[in-house]
Formats: sequence, C-alpha cells, structure tokens
Amino acid sequence: MSTERMPDPATLVPGAADALAALERAVAAAGVDGRLLALSQLRASQLNGCGPGVAGGADRARLHGATPRQVDAVAAWRQTPWFSDEERAVLALTEAVTRLADRPDPVPDQVWDLAAKHFDRSELAVLLLGIAVTNTLNRLDVPTRQQAGS
Repeated sequence: MSTERMPDPATLVPGAADALAALERAVAAAGVDGRLLALSQLRASQLNGCGPGVAGGADRARLHGATPRQVDAVAAWRQTPWFSDEERAVLALTEAVTRLADRPDPVPDQVWDLAAKHFDRSELAVLLLGIAVTNTLNRLDVPTRQQAGS
C-alpha cells in the first residue's frame, strides 16, 4: 500500500470540496437511476485505477440495487449476460468519455447513438456530468495516493 502524499486537494482549497459535493448532489438528484450512475462511477474509477472511487462506486452500486454479479463483473461487462441494453449504453459511454485520448474520435457516433437511443438530452447531460465528476475526483485521488476506506 502506498502512502498518501497529501490530503484530498479539494479540502485544501476553500470552497472546492463544497463545490464538488454540490455538483455530485445535483447529478444524484437529476432523476437518472442511481444504479446507472453508480455503475458508471465504478467503471470509470476502475479505468483510472482509483481505489477510493472503485470502493465508493461498488458500495453505491450495491446500495442502488446492482446485483453482486454486476458489481463483480462490471470490468468485463461486454462478456457477461448480467447487464441490460441501457446499462451497456452507460458503460460504453463511460469508457469512451473516460478514455478521451485513446482514439482520434474519442466518443464515436456508435457509442453516442446507442446512449441517445436510451436517454434523452437531459439524461445524457446528467450522465456526462456524472462521468466528469468521477473523473475529476479520480484525478485528484490517484496522484495524491488517496486510500480507499480512509
């Protein structure tokens, strides 16, 4: 286990932690199923190697009704039968948005169109904000070596 390099940066900048928490609350209250948001958080945090994000995403997914098989297999969602088409659309969008630098067309039409088939513009906005918040938190936690469970 690595040693934490410094406290959570958001706690060291006046107002930053409150602003991030307010954005998280707005996303959670916007009407998209909490299970979908939690599975998205879990998958993005896995991709980013963020222990606190993975732990929090798994806990939230369970809290919002994800099955144990879903939580256990979200990293391999394409190879399992345990995800609905809607969940698959969210996971594909999450991966594309989290890995923007991995391809010339970061969020291909195929991924976007699949998500747009299941979600309206307002719901897509909520999903994108949720993915962005998760990636922001991961990008604060990983370089400062924040520890899950601390």
